[in-house]
Amino acid sequence: MKAASIHALKKELANLDRDELLDACVRLAKYKVDNKELLTYLLMHADDEQGYADAVCDEIDQQLPSAHHIHKKTMRKIVRWMDKYIRYSGNKETELRIRIHFCRQFVERKIRFRSCKVSANMYATQLKKIEKAMEKLHPDLQFDYRYQMQGLDTHLS
Repeated sequence: MKAASIHALKKELANLDRDELLDACVRLAKYKVDNKELLTYLLMHADDEQGYADAVCDEIDQQLPSAHHIHKKTMRKIVRWMDKYIRYSGNKETELRIRIHFCRQFVERKIRFRSCKVSANMYATQLKKIEKAMEKLHPDLQFDYRYQMQGLDTHLS
């Protein structure tokens, strides 16, 4: 069975009454953790983007090792996790706060990639994603975020 388009699903959801819609959401949440996490964001965190970003940043702090080096497996896991929570929000400012915090932790904890080019490339990719997200913001906000980024790109050396 092929999945219906978003447009068709939206049209069908509009025809449901309140109780049927509630049942559909609960069933979605039961079958996949990602659906439950997205629903949690939409219902409990969407109105407080700053608090949401702070909670994600706190979780990054807990996941990053305190050692001066990081394994590529650990970094991949953190980046995948971070990307998922950024996707839930969809807000560019939240994305920037989280990605800059992630990179800032590498500088503050003096984490080095040693000779692991893969980890260095993953870090460089985060810097590129920050730049790309920044382009979509107002110039005043761009200035603020560029200030926060000072020193991050020299960490690759």
